[in-house]
Formats: sequence, C-alpha cells, structure tokens
Amino acid sequence: MISATDLYHVLTAVVPLYVAMILAYGSVKWWKIFTPDQCSGINRFVALFAVPLLSFHFISTNNPYAMNFRFIAADTLQKLIVLAVLAVWSWTSSNGCLEWSITLFSLSTLPNTLVMGIPLLKGMYGDFSGSLMVQIVVLQCIIWYTLMLFLFEFRGARLLIAEQFPDTAASIISFRVDSDIISLDGKEPLQTEAEVGEDGKLHVTVRKSTSSRSEVFSRRSHGGLTPRPSNLTNAEIYSLQSSRNPTPRGSSFNHTDFYSMVNGKNSVSPRQSNFGNLGFDEENQSKYPPPPPAPPASVGIFSPVSGAKRKVNGGSETAMAKDLHMFVWSSSASPVSEGGIHVFRGGDYGNEINVGAPPKDYDNFGCDEFSFGNKRGLNGAEVDGPTLSKLRSSSTTELHPKPSADPKPKPAAMPPTSVMTRLILIMVWRKLIRNPNTYSSLIGLSWSLISFKWNVAMPAIVAKSISILSDAGLGMAMFSLGLFMALQPRIIACGKSVAAFSMAVRFLTGPAVMAAASIAVGLRGVLLHVAIVQAALPQGIVPFVFAKEYNVHPDILSTGVIFGMLIALPITLVYYILLGL
Repeated sequence: MISATDLYHVLTAVVPLYVAMILAYGSVKWWKIFTPDQCSGINRFVALFAVPLLSFHFISTNNPYAMNFRFIAADTLQKLIVLAVLAVWSWTSSNGCLEWSITLFSLSTLPNTLVMGIPLLKGMYGDFSGSLMVQIVVLQCIIWYTLMLFLFEFRGARLLIAEQFPDTAASIISFRVDSDIISLDGKEPLQTEAEVGEDGKLHVTVRKSTSSRSEVFSRRSHGGLTPRPSNLTNAEIYSLQSSRNPTPRGSSFNHTDFYSMVNGKNSVSPRQSNFGNLGFDEENQSKYPPPPPAPPASVGIFSPVSGAKRKVNGGSETAMAKDLHMFVWSSSASPVSEGGIHVFRGGDYGNEINVGAPPKDYDNFGCDEFSFGNKRGLNGAEVDGPTLSKLRSSSTTELHPKPSADPKPKPAAMPPTSVMTRLILIMVWRKLIRNPNTYSSLIGLSWSLISFKWNVAMPAIVAKSISILSDAGLGMAMFSLGLFMALQPRIIACGKSVAAFSMAVRFLTGPAVMAAASIAVGLRGVLLHVAIVQAALPQGIVPFVFAKEYNVHPDILSTGVIFGMLIALPITLVYYILLGL
C-alpha cells in the first residue's frame, strides 16, 4: 500500500522540475522577459553543453558491471515487438507507410528517461531504479536513437531517388556524397548528377544545389554555353530562380528553349541532347526561333508575386505552375522561382500543388498520411504523379504524359540493398560524429568501464569542471522545455483527435507492450513496476528534434512532448498507486 510519505517523496522529486518549466513558460508568455532569439540561444546551450554533460555524469557514475540484463532485455524486447508489428503493418496494409511507422515507434517506445525518468523513478522506488534508468539512457543514445537516424535517412534517400530517378533507380550501383552534405533531411536543396559507366550502370553524385549552380556559372563564365547534365535522369535542368525580393538573380535558363516551348504548337518537340538523348547543341539551334528582345509581361519568368496567373497556348491560367515542376530534392527553406517555373520545391505558398509533401513550415506541417505511391495536392486531392514526370524509352521529357493502361501503379524501383545501405550509413555517420550526445554517451560509458574495473577515480579538477554544468543540466533542460512550450502557437498543434490518439499510444500502448515483454523475460515485483512506470513517462525530446529536422509529423511529436509533460505527473502517479495496491 502506498503511504502519504511515499507520495510526498515522489512529489519532492518531480515538482521542482515543473517549477523550472513553469518559470520558463511564464518568462516568455506572460512576462516577456526573453525574446525568441534569446530562447534559441538558451536552447542551443542546453543541447550542446548542459544535456550532454548531464548524460555523461549519470553514465560515468553508473556501474556497468552491475547492469540488470533481464531489465534491459525487457526494454529491448518491447522495442523489437513494436518494430516488428509496425513493419508488418507498413508492408501489408494499404494505409501503412514509413512515416507513420517512425512516428508510432517514437510515441510508443522512446520516453523522456533522462530528464523525467531518473528523478521520478528515484523518488518512487529508490536509488536502484535510477541506475536502471541510466542503463536505458545508454541504450537509447547508442542504439535506438541511431536506429531512428537510420530510418529517417532511409526515408530521405528513398524520396531523393524516387523523385530524381523514377525509372532508372535500379541501375544505380554507387553513390558519392559531397563532404558538405550532412543529411538527406531535405532542409537544403540537393541535386544529383549521374554518369553512365561502361557496364551501363549509373554512378550518382549528390551535392548541394548551390555548389552545383556555382559550377554552372563557372562554366558559363569561361564561355561554355552547353548546359550541364543534371538530376532528371539524363535530362537537363535549367536553374530558373528568383530571390525573395523583386530583383531577380542570374539564370542559366535558355530563353530560346523556353519561348520555343511556350509559343510552339500543341505538341512540344523534345530537344536533342549532349547527355543521353536530350540536349542542346549548335547544330539544332537553327530549329528554334530567335528569342524576342524582352520577355512579355504575361510570361512572368521572374515573377516576384507567388501564384501569378497566366495563359499558355490558350490553356488554363495555372498551366505553367502545374506543368513545369522539376524534380529537385529540397525543403521549405530552399530557393524557388516564385510564380515562375518551379525548379526547387518548397517555400512557395501560392503554388502548393507539388510533388511530395506540400511545402510548409515545420511548425505548421500537417499530420497527413504519406505514401510513396499517392501524393496529395493542395485540397487533399490525390495527384497521380507530377506533370513533368518521367523519361520514357525515347529519353524525352513529357509535359503531358499519357495515362497508364495499368490501373495499379508499379512500385518504384530502388537501388540494390548494399548501395542503399552504404549511402545511409555514410549519412548516419556524419550525423553521429556531429552530435555531442554521442560523444558524451560513449566517453561516459568508456570511463565507467575503466573506473569501476580498476577503481580509478576521476581527477578532482576534471570532475568539478563537469559537475558545475551537469548539476545545472537537469534544471536547464526543463527550463528549455518551458521556453519551447511558450513559443508554440498551440499546445495541441496536431488537432484534438490526433492528440488523443498519440496520448493513447504514449501512455497506454507503450506500458502495455512493456508489461507483456517484462513478463515474458521473467520480471516480477518491483522490477516489473519500474519497467511499466518508465514506459508511461512523457514523450522523449530527442525524437521530437529528429521529427522536426526531417519534417515527419513534428506537430504530433511536439504535442506529445508538451501535453505529455503536463499530464505526465498525474498519469505516472496513477500507475504508481495502482501497481502498489
């Protein structure tokens, strides 16, 4: 039976966390002490120093030779069960998709163990439970967060390949990624260049579009007029962009080709190519009429107004916006041709009917279901595919592809598994070596193995240098969370029904699967109670950071973090009381 003294000890451990969170919330929302820029600086300090040093402190002071392997096995089994169920659902169900699988895995298996779990479980069950939480933190940082990165990068690579190599992906045998590319999260516009080897296979280079454009301008500055082969699977791309201000930037778009295409007859003749079967050379230049001295206002090549309407060949007013979307991997922060030809997706709120997810800010990203087959337009209408879509056997780019005779779309081919694995491992490695939490976990684990094996004490000058920041790490983490809550326009960002579903997954499904896994490995008594209560902790912050970075349901994860923190104390107390009866 739970006594009043036990409840008081629990409240003593948890209430100070909420005090720090409420003070941060009020300092922004009510008292206007901090500006958003100042909040960003505080959050960055917490991410780079406070939390890594706090993690190092807990891991380095925990005895790894006294780990409870049965408890760890229960936690691992819970995650494997959820992964298996989500994988089967994703492969067999028409509603299953990778994005929802990642989100549901985060909601059901990755709680806030470091910030909330350690002080809360210590207050409930004593110091030994804090040691168990540290063991889970180590596994989360080293294994499960790395797995999350792998899944997110796999999704990014899959989208990149499906968009830029819709018909020839199976022929790719190698990827080379420029060193300045850290991730395939889509936050920066990326381009690919493919070279056909002697065996007829593709060797792909992935680089930032800015560096690619600089190469184009460099070639043009040296007198070269031949456009470079690009990422449209042996087609050519012309970078037609405008800045956010009305002053247009220089363009590599060939005006002769543009007017020939716009002012020509109903059919658009494909251009001959110096790369594959498409291109532009001096021999064929005479086929096109000379460009007029200045583009007419109705064409709007550099239209600074988003969503400008114009008629093309007597067609609809939005024909240009719908017909000339090119496949370039980018994000909502990428440069776009605003109202003109869309070379880079994203950021153009006036033309949201686009390939893939609609370009929105991360905080306003919808919780729509995603599938790699069906894409949704502006009003939720399904779009069968991009208008400027694929390269057929004749290597021509179709502006109006014919409808397929097969009602069921064929699944997009992917490169061989070994090629995909190498690409994803490169990106995951680049992310991990730039993450301070990776170093704090590995160094803390290494030091604990050494210190507890040979009874080596950390030098006092080093220990005090670390403790002065790690002691403030827990409070700063909660303070940062309060700042984040205050900066959000709504606590429930994804809608009430989706929020209720996510809370059910977080506080009911997760503990239920953990209970089944714990019983299966033989946990009983207090260990079983600890396992279930820690599974009922609020949503972890790191999965939300990943979701925001890769733009995969960040509104759902932010609701899980914010609303979960608000109701975490009463829910965990209910579990604590019920399990103690």
